[in-house]
Amino acid sequence: EDLMSPAFPEGPCMHEALFDDEWLKGTDITTLDFAKAMIDEGFHPMTMYFPLVVHGAMLIEPTETESKAELDRFIEAMRLLAGAALETKNGAGDVERFKGAPFHAPLRRLDETRAARSPRLRWAAPEGSNRAG
Repeated sequence: EDLMSPAFPEGPCMHEALFDDEWLKGTDITTLDFAKAMIDEGFHPMTMYFPLVVHGAMLIEPTETESKAELDRFIEAMRLLAGAALETKNGAGDVERFKGAPFHAPLRRLDETRAARSPRLRWAAPEGSNRAG
C-alpha cells in the first residue's frame, strides 16, 4: 500500500491483491509495461486489466504451493519495480527499463496488434530449420 494503490483499500484482502494504475499516473508507464518488467525479474506477470471495473487492474494471486521465501522474493521484486517506476515521475528513473521490457526473455515484446489480426494457431518450424519429419 505504501507504493502501489489498492483498488479497494477499505476492504479485507484474502487470497489475492488487486491494484489499480492510479499510482502510475505521471510516470508514462502502463500496467502492461510493469507486467513485462516482472518477466525480467524472473516472475510470471500478474493478471492484467481484469477485472474490467478497475482501471489498469493488476490482480496478484500467489499459488498456495509457493514457499514463504519465494513470496518474500516476489514482494521484494515488486517493491523494487514499483520504486523504479515512481522514480520516473521526477525524471530520475529509467522509463526504458519498463517500455523495452522484457530484455532477458527468449522473446522480447511481441506485436500484439499483429498477433490479434493474424493469429498463428498452429506451431510451425522456423524457415530454414532442419526439422526431422
